Amino acid sequence: MKIYAIGDLHLSSNAEKPMDIFGGNWEGHLEKIKTDWREKVSEEDVVLIPGDISWAMKLEGALEDLRSLTDLPGKKVFIRGNHDYWWNGITRLRDSAPDSSFIFLQTDCVRLDGYVIVGSRGWACPGSPDYTEQDQKLYRREAERFRLALGCADGVKQEGDKLIALIHYPPFNLKREDSLFTSLFEEKGVDKVVFGHLHGPTFFPLFTEKNGISYHLTSCDKTDFKLTRIY
Repeated sequence: MKIYAIGDLHLSSNAEKPMDIFGGNWEGHLEKIKTDWREKVSEEDVVLIPGDISWAMKLEGALEDLRSLTDLPGKKVFIRGNHDYWWNGITRLRDSAPDSSFIFLQTDCVRLDGYVIVGSRGWACPGSPDYTEQDQKLYRREAERFRLALGCADGVKQEGDKLIALIHYPPFNLKREDSLFTSLFEEKGVDKVVFGHLHGPTFFPLFTEKNGISYHLTSCDKTDFKLTRIY
């Protein structure tokens, strides 16, 4: 089993939010992603999608976008991003999944063939350009949610399993300073972290290694609409 990742799909089946307004490279971006996906992924593989999945405001609209991914191979593991306003109630979402290949994480985890994947949204970290004093409460709350997710992993992880954290926001600032998230990852023995959120010319390395953990930025426009191999 191989594990890939690609984030921030920003799907819009109703065409009310076409992404090419953000640059010509976004034109036909879903077809670019699908082409690369089919070349790399088999039915036994897993693709991690760290949030900002659909521009829809309600679940019904998001399900239309999600159904556009049903023809793609492999299991698909999702977390919520800051623009996923339609994501409201994990039980209803799981009950509405297009098929069994869709897995939604919200402050919890899943074990797949020797890999444990934990997921939660996260928040902007101190020192990030979009962080203000007003974010402190949310930052701390989201860190506690990640502690719960990692606690879920403690209950299912078996000897030899690899632990992957799926988070929407970058878990540290550009200076790679410690955060509540990185401290949790190190405390709980996370092996790799997958995140997204960032777009356009904003500089941020696609790969960072910090205290023995590999961090992968996988926003689709940052990776030229190609999937990143994680394992």
